[in-house]
Amino acid sequence: MVSRETSPADPAQPPEDPVGGATDAVAHARVIRTAGDLAGVAARLDDESTPLARMAEDTIRARQAAANRDPLPRPDATRIVVVANQKGGVGKTTTTVNVAAALAQLGQRVLVIDLDPQGNASTALGVDHQRGVPSTYDALVEGEELAGLVSPVPDVSLLDVVPATIDLAGAEIELVSLVARENRLRRAITGHPRVGPAAEAGEDRYDYVFVDCPPSLGLLTLNALVAGEEMLIPIQAEYYALEGLGQLLETVEMVKAHLNPRLVVSTIMVTMYDARTRLASGVAAEVREHFGDQVLRTAIPRSVRVSEAPSYGQTVMTYDPASPGALSYLEAAREMARKGAPR
Repeated sequence: MVSRETSPADPAQPPEDPVGGATDAVAHARVIRTAGDLAGVAARLDDESTPLARMAEDTIRARQAAANRDPLPRPDATRIVVVANQKGGVGKTTTTVNVAAALAQLGQRVLVIDLDPQGNASTALGVDHQRGVPSTYDALVEGEELAGLVSPVPDVSLLDVVPATIDLAGAEIELVSLVARENRLRRAITGHPRVGPAAEAGEDRYDYVFVDCPPSLGLLTLNALVAGEEMLIPIQAEYYALEGLGQLLETVEMVKAHLNPRLVVSTIMVTMYDARTRLASGVAAEVREHFGDQVLRTAIPRSVRVSEAPSYGQTVMTYDPASPGALSYLEAAREMARKGAPR
């Protein structure tokens, strides 16, 4: 007698032959069904173990962790941070938007002011910056109040932006003839009702204002340096980045001497760091030796995901929060917040 795997009362069981044993056809059908079930299980296991599936799972897990993350303590007053480096391609805008998004995920209220006519920060934050949209041009040249120019960032709560339009490209020339041309941005920022100490601006105040500067040392960048209290300098881990740093620091000293004595270079961040090369580690070591505690311990690695994110109108913090670049920016933002404002 052939043993049976299922009860005769099982309606899904094929009929047996008169002798009581399973026919060859029935046995063959069982083998086919069992093989099919195993193939389906194998296919599902294979789907779950693909790199794409693992990446999606990591992303979901990272977003859940971000939602449940304990917020950082808020500063007593709004910290106005200028992100500048006259050398292009060092990760200035990328640093601005990702540090801002990371701080917002850590419970801080953040405003980004896009001062670059290219509007790359506006693109990365997913806000419209076509000609005619209320922008930083209106604040600088037309003297409009900054509060009416703010747009919320779609993917990140607690994060706002004042976008830049192509109109800003002509602002350098238009500012030349204006009175107190280097103080225009400072007046706009300090006049915002959500900027200032807690006693004046209240609980709804911005904890951070980041100003993303163009890659030059013209009137737009000068306005930012006069408006800011802190300066964040991204430095690419390559030799040429060190050459331009000296000129930038000379400009900062001139601004401190004549226009804004409060300005302090509080943070230097090493970006595009490739640990496989001696050059990158050598540049990072030289920067840390010269600037000491101003340099963040966290270096931002080269990352394809960081470069891809703006093409989707996102920061890497929402595009792929589990990527090494996103985790590095998150740690850098946490480190910057814990250092506190310079005294």
